[in-house]
Amino acid sequence: MKIKVQYAMVLNLDKCIGCHTCSIPCKNVWTNREGAEYMWFNNVECKPGIGYPKKWENQQIYRGGWTLDGQRLQLAAGGRVHKGLNIFHNPDLPTIDDYYEPWDYDYGRLIDSPRRNHQPAVRPRSRLTGEPLDVKWGPNWEDDLAGLTETGGGDINFKNLEIQTYLQFRNVFMFWLPRLCEHCLNPACVASCPSGALYKRDEDGIVLVDQERCRGWRYCVSGCPYKKVYFNWKSGRAEKCIFCYPRIEAGLTTLCAHSCVGRIRYVGMLLYDADRIAQAAATPREQEIYPAHLELLLDPHDPEIARAATAQGIAPNVLAAAQRSPVHALISQWQLALPLHPEFRTLPMVWYVPPLSPISSHVEDPAATGELIDRMRIPVAYLANLLTAGDETPVRRALGRLAALRHFMRTRRVEQRDDTQVLDAVGLDTTAAEKIYRLLALAPLAERFVVPTAAAQDDTLYTRQGQCGLGEAL
Repeated sequence: MKIKVQYAMVLNLDKCIGCHTCSIPCKNVWTNREGAEYMWFNNVECKPGIGYPKKWENQQIYRGGWTLDGQRLQLAAGGRVHKGLNIFHNPDLPTIDDYYEPWDYDYGRLIDSPRRNHQPAVRPRSRLTGEPLDVKWGPNWEDDLAGLTETGGGDINFKNLEIQTYLQFRNVFMFWLPRLCEHCLNPACVASCPSGALYKRDEDGIVLVDQERCRGWRYCVSGCPYKKVYFNWKSGRAEKCIFCYPRIEAGLTTLCAHSCVGRIRYVGMLLYDADRIAQAAATPREQEIYPAHLELLLDPHDPEIARAATAQGIAPNVLAAAQRSPVHALISQWQLALPLHPEFRTLPMVWYVPPLSPISSHVEDPAATGELIDRMRIPVAYLANLLTAGDETPVRRALGRLAALRHFMRTRRVEQRDDTQVLDAVGLDTTAAEKIYRLLALAPLAERFVVPTAAAQDDTLYTRQGQCGLGEAL
C-alpha cells in the first residue's frame, strides 16, 4: 500500500445561489492578462445546459478522458505514440467559438466622438483580430436557463429521459454547477501531454503545468474531459487551475472557496492508496467506478493507516489535518458528496453534494424520504447521469439523508422532539445528524477549510533569501 496525500474540494449544490462570486477573484488574480481573456479556471454553469465550452460533457465529440480496451485502460483519443505521430493534427480540440471569442469595447469613442444629435455607442471588438464582433456565445450564456429551448437538447445528462418533457415550462428545473479543475487521481491531461509538461505534485496531488517544458501542442486541452486546461494564444502555452497552491502552501484556502457567498465549499486533505489507482480506473462497469473510487480513499482515523502514513513520510500536521478534514466526512463517512462524471475514469477529486429541489406534487408523509425524492422537481436520473454514471442508488442515498436531516431538525425546532425514525431509515443517528447539520449550516471557516501549511524543505531558505541576488551572481 502506497499512501499519498490529495487535496480535495466538496461543493454543496443545495446552497449554490449562482452569484459567480467565486469566479471573479479567480479571474482577477490568475487570468487577468492578454492571451487569457477567455480562460475561466472557475466558472458557474446553469443546468440543464451544454455548459462552457459548448458540450464539454460529450466525449463523442471531444474524446477526452479514458476508455477500456478489453481490460486495458487507454486514452480515448490515443496515447502518446499516436499523438506523437499526429503531432500537428488534433481534430478533438475545441475551437475558440466553442468557448467564445474574447472581446472589448472602444470606450474612447464615447469621449472622442464629435458632437452629434444621437448618443454615441460602442460595439464589441475582438481581442484576437481587432475587428467588430457579433457576440453569439460567452462563459455564462445559458444563465438562468437562457436559450434552453435551443441548447437543452445537447445536454447529455438527459440520457434515458424525455428531453422535451423537461423543457416545458411546467416541468423545467434549474440548478447551478460551479466547475474547476478536478485535480484527478488519474489525470488524462497529464497522460496526454507529448512534452511531459503537465504533472501531478507528489506532496499534495495538485496538477500543474511546467511552462518551460510546454510546447503548445494542446493535447492536454483535448485530453481533459472536463475541458479545464486552456491554451494561451499570446504565450503559446497551456494554463489551468493551480488550486491556488501559493495560498495552500501558506495554510490558506483557494480564492474561489474563500470568497464563496453561499459558503458551499469545503477544502481538505484525503489519504489514498496510490497502488490501486489503475485498478479503480479500469473498473469494467461505469456504474462501479464510484464505489471503486471510494475504496481508494483511506480512513485517517484507522490506527494502522495512521502508522503506515507516518512510516511513509507523511508529516504529523498533514495527518492531523486529514483526520479533521471536512471533505473526508462528506465523501467517505456520510457519503453525501459524489464525483462529477466518474465514467470519464479520471477519478476526479472535486465532489458535489446533490441539490434538493421543490416538490412537484403533494406528499402525504414528509418523513417518507423515498416518496419525497421521487416527487422532487430535479429528476434523480438527471443527477445520476451527472454524478454517478447513471446509478441512482448513491444519489438517492445522499438526497434521502439530506431530506431526513431537514425533517429531523424541523421537528426538533418546531415540535421540540427528536424524530429518530427518519434518521434510522437513511442509516444515520442523532450524533451524525448534528455533525452534518453543523458542517453544512453553521461551520465557521476553520471547520470548512482544513489546510495545513507546507513542510519546509530547507530550513535555511529564510536566512539565504537576501544572499542570492544580482550582486552575488556577478
